[in-house]
Amino acid sequence: MSMNVGSPDGDEDAVISTINTTPLVDVMLVMLIIFLITIPVVTTSIPVSLPKERVEIRESKPENIIISVDTSGGIYWYDQKVANVEALVDKLKKVSTATPQPEVQIRGDMASRYEGVGKILYACQRAGIVKVAFITEPPPLGG
Repeated sequence: MSMNVGSPDGDEDAVISTINTTPLVDVMLVMLIIFLITIPVVTTSIPVSLPKERVEIRESKPENIIISVDTSGGIYWYDQKVANVEALVDKLKKVSTATPQPEVQIRGDMASRYEGVGKILYACQRAGIVKVAFITEPPPLGG
């Protein structure tokens, strides 16, 4: 006596050989949305050419202070030009008393002299700022 596997009349379901692309498209669309949301936009109105360095990814928090140096050595507090180093020290002293103390992020133009960045670092030291970071752009991949 033999044992029958499957349907008794011998008809079996046809094997579907096409690939179901719906889950693949769903994953692609979700990843596209995630990439669009998580791409940080770090542009301000002061045009500076940032040095190309590969560094760790930094999160820019709203309480962080961004100070820029342009090619002529002008110092900017976000988008406002600072008159001189003493005015910068006064502004930094006001924010250095905040708890927790904000991080100062320096955006120095690649073509600017180091003197402008040095003035900002010295002003941070005089004001008692503990955290200072540099904002750079990573070099293009493969280069």
